[in-house]
Amino acid sequence: METAKKPAKPSGRLGILTPGMGAVATTFVAGVEAARRGYAKPFGSLTQMGTIRLGKRTENRSPLIKEFVPLAELDDLAFGGWDIFEDNAYEAAVKAGVLDRALLDRVRPFLEGVKPMPAVFDQHYVKRLSGTWVKKAKNWYEHAEQLKEDILAFKERERCDRLVVVWCASTEIFLKETAAHRDLASFEKAMKERSPEIAPSMVYAYAALSLGVPFANGAPNLTLDVPALMELAREKGVPVCGKDFKTGQTLMKTIVAPGLKARMLGLNGWYSTNILGNRDGEVLDDPESFKTKEESKLSVLEYILQPHLYPELYEKFSHVVRINYYPPRGDNKEGWDNIDIFGWLGYPMQIKINFLCRDSILAAPIVLDLALFMDLAKRIGMHGIQEWLSFYFKSPMHAPGLYPEHDLFIQLMKLKNTLRHVQGEELITHLGREYYD
Repeated sequence: METAKKPAKPSGRLGILTPGMGAVATTFVAGVEAARRGYAKPFGSLTQMGTIRLGKRTENRSPLIKEFVPLAELDDLAFGGWDIFEDNAYEAAVKAGVLDRALLDRVRPFLEGVKPMPAVFDQHYVKRLSGTWVKKAKNWYEHAEQLKEDILAFKERERCDRLVVVWCASTEIFLKETAAHRDLASFEKAMKERSPEIAPSMVYAYAALSLGVPFANGAPNLTLDVPALMELAREKGVPVCGKDFKTGQTLMKTIVAPGLKARMLGLNGWYSTNILGNRDGEVLDDPESFKTKEESKLSVLEYILQPHLYPELYEKFSHVVRINYYPPRGDNKEGWDNIDIFGWLGYPMQIKINFLCRDSILAAPIVLDLALFMDLAKRIGMHGIQEWLSFYFKSPMHAPGLYPEHDLFIQLMKLKNTLRHVQGEELITHLGREYYD
């Protein structure tokens, strides 16, 4: 782990910018404002509700994470972003239909003041959406310059000392790394040529990193995960992380699959299907966008179960993922899992999971935690991929040559040990021999 200086308490305001101001972003902003005013609690947020054990179990030291690590306070946050529709955050939240109108109306004046800037958008990358609040430019490089102007103007307007960008927009079509992404020079050349190999999310990432602003990718898009933008992050000393917020069905997989593996229970098949009716569901109804999401969701079990190490248990399991757009469901996604397992002597068993989840309710605290942790990372000089934040992602970014860690419990241990490390506390191994020797 890179050496980081011990963090000091931050001063001034932290601006959180979200490309995409739809269901996830407005639920996040409305929720923070409701929490600030004491209308509701920020449940689901590790930074606000979680504790961290320090030292031996007999010491009984378990402070709140936000009291142990100097994170930005909720009162010091400012919000902005971009969207392809001109609706302010209140109007967008009403249309998203995630939060009760009564709660939204209590924070309405604040939400009405959060207005999106015109987005960088091209329907080629998100086939099912057509935006009306969109920037015009002759190439991607000009778009990046426009975004940089937006970022700096927001920082001045909101009197922010620091910024973080968290991608909350839609899933783009599936892209693979090409020569255009090989290095920064090739990337910038491709931007100036408006190459189709450069997606809008990459333009946002380029603009943020160029200004030294941390970037977290909440979608399964390629976005940051190319050598050119990793080169830029290193050059500018900027932390990055992604990709794809770990919310509903995949969250369940990263909880259940480690348990099966821990008990050496075999897997014949895992069938997953989802119905959802929000903008995300509409976007994923396009096969090219679904391909991007499918790649993210399918990789989880392979990495957790490690069939190459346990071929008799996991080598030939069938893994099927389906997502169906069903408008009446709105943001309240329903996920069904049928899991065919086997145990002692090969005898078969089944597990059924029916998760009636709320995608944006699960995603909003992730946005908050990522913004606060990425700001912390930037302040103490941590740059490049922040693998300790894998806890929050379906398809965690990782160094070349490494496999990603998907096990939720290992991810949480890594996150908390990173916080102990930056604060100079002893790392916890859970060995526990000292209590018996």
